[in-house]
Amino acid sequence: MADSPAATNSRSGLVVRLSGWVRAHRKLVLIGWVAVLIASMGAANAASNQFVNNVSLSGTDSQRAADLLGREFPAQAGDIDQIVLRARGGRLADPAIRGRVGGVLASVAHLPHVTGVISPFSSAGSHAVSADGRIGFATVAFDERADLLPKDAVKKVISVARAGQTAMLQVELGGRAIEQATPPSLGAATAIGLVAAIVVLLITFGSALAAGLPIITALLGLGTGLGLIGLGSHLLDTPDFSTQLAALLGLGVGIDYALFVVTRFRESYAETRDVERSITVAMDTAGRAVLVAGITVIIALLGLLTIGITLLDAAALAVATTVALVLTAALTVMPALLSRFGERIGQHASRRRSARRQTPFWPRWAAVVARRPWQSLVAGLAIMLVLCVPATTLRLGQSDAGNDPTSHTSRRAYDLLAQGFGTGFNGPLQVVAQLPRSHDRAASGAISGALRSTPGIAAASAPILSPGGGTVVFQAFPATSPESQATTDLVNRLRGHRLPAVARSTGARIFVGGSTAVGIDFAHVLGNKLALFIAAVIVLAALLLVVVFRSLVIPVQAAVMNLLSVGASLGVTVAVFQKGWLGSLFGVTPGPIESFIPVILFAIVFGLSMDYEVFLVSRIHEAWTRRRDPTAALVDGVGSTGRVVTAAATIMVCVFISFVLGEDRIVKMFGLGLASAVFLDAFVVRSLLLPAVLTLSGERTWKLPRGLERRLPRIALEAPGEEQPRHDRGRHVGGLAEEAA
Repeated sequence: MADSPAATNSRSGLVVRLSGWVRAHRKLVLIGWVAVLIASMGAANAASNQFVNNVSLSGTDSQRAADLLGREFPAQAGDIDQIVLRARGGRLADPAIRGRVGGVLASVAHLPHVTGVISPFSSAGSHAVSADGRIGFATVAFDERADLLPKDAVKKVISVARAGQTAMLQVELGGRAIEQATPPSLGAATAIGLVAAIVVLLITFGSALAAGLPIITALLGLGTGLGLIGLGSHLLDTPDFSTQLAALLGLGVGIDYALFVVTRFRESYAETRDVERSITVAMDTAGRAVLVAGITVIIALLGLLTIGITLLDAAALAVATTVALVLTAALTVMPALLSRFGERIGQHASRRRSARRQTPFWPRWAAVVARRPWQSLVAGLAIMLVLCVPATTLRLGQSDAGNDPTSHTSRRAYDLLAQGFGTGFNGPLQVVAQLPRSHDRAASGAISGALRSTPGIAAASAPILSPGGGTVVFQAFPATSPESQATTDLVNRLRGHRLPAVARSTGARIFVGGSTAVGIDFAHVLGNKLALFIAAVIVLAALLLVVVFRSLVIPVQAAVMNLLSVGASLGVTVAVFQKGWLGSLFGVTPGPIESFIPVILFAIVFGLSMDYEVFLVSRIHEAWTRRRDPTAALVDGVGSTGRVVTAAATIMVCVFISFVLGEDRIVKMFGLGLASAVFLDAFVVRSLLLPAVLTLSGERTWKLPRGLERRLPRIALEAPGEEQPRHDRGRHVGGLAEEAA
């Protein structure tokens, strides 16, 4: 049998040449991947991870407060956390309990990175015992901010303090450093997602061997990526959630990319019964589509660099590296495995196909949409726009420990402080002032008076002077929780009205800092840069699609529909996590959406949407170059890819939704947002909206202005095929349309 056009016309393509080399050196490639995996994971474990959630927000009030403290008052420049105490019987002032507390606090004060501990029984901590005398808290000052503290040092503080707990005394710890010391484990969620993916692959392929190849390929790339992230944490300030995102995304796209290649191989083998030729066809079509799709995901992730926040820069580089590795694995490991097991996989597929007559659902469906494009377009838009509505009330912020699982000491500390003093004591504001003169009591008194008289502040500590007397620090406790909108309004009121008036009258420079203020500033910075980020990603992705598909319709359609996918997924996230709809089902309480969720969600969802866009449109384009009939090309492309796209989406949904089963609120947000985005993109956008739009645009879809056509480089995903005779085109579509009717 003659080679297919894709095989004969593009053997010189990079992907095909690479797959040819891989097949010729199959053992070397597989051994090399295993060796790299073992080396990267082993080196990362030996070096131990050094993840740092370093939030640097230059030009913000909270950053100025931190910088001033670092220069003038190192003892107060670090994180301020609490050891929360509750007398189970009697009062904290009872001699036995007080003696126990004193011993515990003395032990904590001598630990590394602890610069001081203020006892609730000291004059400086006189405000730290509840009215009934049963609940109190000690303040622990660290020498670094929470995001820079070694987690082992914080864990030592937790263990020493918790060791003081007795039948008469409950000891819990709260604060940003305490929360960050115990990041969530994703082992169980990853395992559940992996099992679900295996089940879907078994149903799709009906073969354990065919289902196993995508899993093996994805795990080789993902494992290597996670190892490199751990090693990279010694070079860059890498946040600990980078591994969570990498596992979340790497597993999903890794399986999907390999699935696309295996599916195309099986299709070709059913026609040619030739393993080598089928691998060439698969890599020359699906392989090149996977390459472009992976590059698009990486572009979307690297778009986070335009925001200019170190925390997100390192996360973007880490996850993009993992995607690049699973992409490389799909293009190298998969042809190597297919050259060894391809005949068995192909024969099983052929036997399965001959054993039962499959109903051509997707060609029928594509014909239905092609006959009713306006109805399909309206139905799809209605679904997506309704789901986008909750996103219009998005409130960015920083969820507090009140959302932690009750098994965490940070949540129990939060509840005790709220019970004894009010929720605002869980997120004190750090008001820092540079005095006009050393030991200026008048200025300190004016600041203290302004804080105590400000509505929304429940209490304020006595002023603490720096050793040189030029800087003063206050702890101001809001009456509302750190994540409350009222607390955000309070900070804005302090910065905008109350403290500037004091600064003008005294000559002091006053800043509002602390972890709560950092979260507010973080949300503000991200909100201001979100539009630039979205524009940069869309423009870069659109340029790539123009070059690949020689079309203006495709990039515009892709941008609009991908924005719909992002908006709908964000709407679902807001409905559940901010408004609390179905919150009990997901085990969450209403609160703000974490500030970085929308930007990272956009980057990932946009990239994943482009995966399906490229894979589906490449098949339509391939049919167009062969048939030159837009409707026939649409039916052919959607009909041949619908099953694999929905299978790939189902795998991704299973992987992502498994992360909702965990305890961490942020991971739950990512899991639900990504799962809903992928589901809607595959089953609404690709099944309804895209076919409807391409039907309405017709031949205009594949046209470019001549001047632009001449100037653009050529990056084809498939080789031009022979044009099918004109009389075959109408018969193909007409027959399907009649069947669909």
